[in-house]
Amino acid sequence: MDALFLTDPGFWDDSQPFAPGSFPGEIPPLAGLDGHVLFATSGSSGPPQWLALSKQSLLVSAAVVNRHLRVSEDSCWGLALPLHHVGGFGVMARAFEAACRIQVFSWRWEAGAFLAWLVHHGVTHTTLVPTQVHDLVAAGLSAPPELLAIVVGGGQLNAHTGQAARALGWPVLASYGMTEAGSQIATQGIDQLGELYQPSPLPVLPIWQTRLSADGQLSIAGPALFSGCLRREADAWQFRPRNGDWHLTSDRADLTDNQLTPRGRVDALIKVLGELVDPAAIENELLVLADGGLAPGAVAVVAVPDERAGHRLVPVFEAAVDPAAVAAALERYHSQAPGFRRLQAPRVVGLLPRTELGKLRRAELAALLAGGAAR
Repeated sequence: MDALFLTDPGFWDDSQPFAPGSFPGEIPPLAGLDGHVLFATSGSSGPPQWLALSKQSLLVSAAVVNRHLRVSEDSCWGLALPLHHVGGFGVMARAFEAACRIQVFSWRWEAGAFLAWLVHHGVTHTTLVPTQVHDLVAAGLSAPPELLAIVVGGGQLNAHTGQAARALGWPVLASYGMTEAGSQIATQGIDQLGELYQPSPLPVLPIWQTRLSADGQLSIAGPALFSGCLRREADAWQFRPRNGDWHLTSDRADLTDNQLTPRGRVDALIKVLGELVDPAAIENELLVLADGGLAPGAVAVVAVPDERAGHRLVPVFEAAVDPAAVAAALERYHSQAPGFRRLQAPRVVGLLPRTELGKLRRAELAALLAGGAAR
């Protein structure tokens, strides 16, 4: 698909529903889908479904992000993410909303080629995932001066890598968003680039209202919220509109003075010896304790069922990781971890299973361990 047709006003005025991904067959002519864009979700917490976001809501999201990042008609957005994910599609919406230039990185990802592309086209704003930022840092590449902002989405960029990126001139800004919100909910601002990089807290964008349940589960409301879900049920498509103004997310968070700190998915918590544990939080701790010796995405913590303890926590590393870095990180971790958070002997796999945006496929990894694929 040629992404540039999304900068044509005719697309945004067209009432026909559109799916930037591979929709299975024809989009059904159901009431409520006119003027909407459909994005597939993984179905990790339920049956596969397509979220419907109105074109108007996507442009509302684009406008607030553009204002937040000081995008003007003289700017140039650069697309380096897949178009069928809301993060990539949102870049095109922002370029259209700002009436600025757009460039598409259409080659296989490689840090040096990406830098050359940025320089050649004078890109000022782009969006990357943590793995891509790590590659830029690992290659020791310095950012071009024209680049003003990199929104980092699709997962948390740890403090060590983020600060190393800023030291090389890469203007990385942590963000938190989701498909249901049409992209970003909370994002660091340009004025924070002069500070030491930290992945949180993040200022909530002004179009969003946020609130927490008693146990810290996040709800959001705002004009860029999705309209409903399209699902295949009993061999027929059903469109179910969103119920109410508020959407209860699957994430936990802290909120203080309109600053948001993500705390991971509600369904990611498991119990060990009666205590709640977040495996993703332990992964982030190991990255910090490794002091740059571990790349983001090179380690995962898997919860394995255990009759006595409820679960055992097994760290899994990619084969390319330096064993000395693994040993050092684990030693530092165990010197301070309480008993219920202690880890079992590490396991090694060739590559951790991930989505194209770098998100860990936890269920698939657990199945690999159960099947003895890790050594």
